[in-house]
Amino acid sequence: MNQEDASSSIGPLLLSFLAGAAVGAVVAALVTPKSGPEMREDLKDAAARARQKAADLARDAAEALDELKERSRLAAADLKRGVADSVTHLKQPARARSTGPDGVAAGSQNWDGNDGG
Repeated sequence: MNQEDASSSIGPLLLSFLAGAAVGAVVAALVTPKSGPEMREDLKDAAARARQKAADLARDAAEALDELKERSRLAAADLKRGVADSVTHLKQPARARSTGPDGVAAGSQNWDGNDGG
């Protein structure tokens, strides 16, 4: 699975988790024999914990998104540099590309790398 698939599946997974936690808390609260004030206090505590967990998950997701943006920006800059270098190389005259750094034509060597001497 690539990063795009992983990042696009986080949202539905997070919503499913939160919905399941909420349903579980409500069911647990309803089947537990408690007085009205105790029940309300437990529900208030469960809601506060769920809010905190959602805030933590949202913060983690925002940090992951920021990191992904930065990595994408760096990758795009590298790609742009590589394309620019390739274009510059291709714009050079063919004669200039066919010689090595010492000015010797690339095809002037024998198959073993010696210049025939």
